[in-house]
Amino acid sequence: MWAYDLAESLLSDDLPRRWAHSKGVASKARTLAGILGPDAELLESAAVLHDIGYSPRIVDTGFHPLDGARFLRAEDVDERVVRLVAHHSCALLEAEERGLRQELEVEFQLEEPHLVDALIYCDMTTTPDGTPTTTPDRVAEIVGRYGPDSVVGRFIRRAEPQIDAAARRVEGRLLQVGTTA
Repeated sequence: MWAYDLAESLLSDDLPRRWAHSKGVASKARTLAGILGPDAELLESAAVLHDIGYSPRIVDTGFHPLDGARFLRAEDVDERVVRLVAHHSCALLEAEERGLRQELEVEFQLEEPHLVDALIYCDMTTTPDGTPTTTPDRVAEIVGRYGPDSVVGRFIRRAEPQIDAAARRVEGRLLQVGTTA
């Protein structure tokens, strides 16, 4: 898939752990195909690409959702994938912490809520090494890695209720169709 090739080219050498995480997030996205139908491939593409904004080759603002989305838009990637990358995992809250909320909101529309939830679920139930975890453990890991008073630490604690709610909605949909992720 083209998205894997692009993500690998931007992450694997410079950020191998981020690449492992991205592959894990994409793997989790594949498990949601039963509830996503025709949007399954779109989500998988966004999942493997969601953190490319960390690549030193494309960093601009230092806010990876915005940098990644701008890069993808310049590469003429499907606008829905671009919007998912721009807004992944409650990015508006982090953008607010960084003084970039208006820029993100104006430049990139939100994608459909069920896809936003699905990407939050995939990202926030995958460790930095690409293995499964729970949303509380993932939030705790992020706070521990960045520090509670950092921009990321403050943002992720504010986002935790939204992250948990998104995960519950996705898990509920999986239960309705008799699938487990």
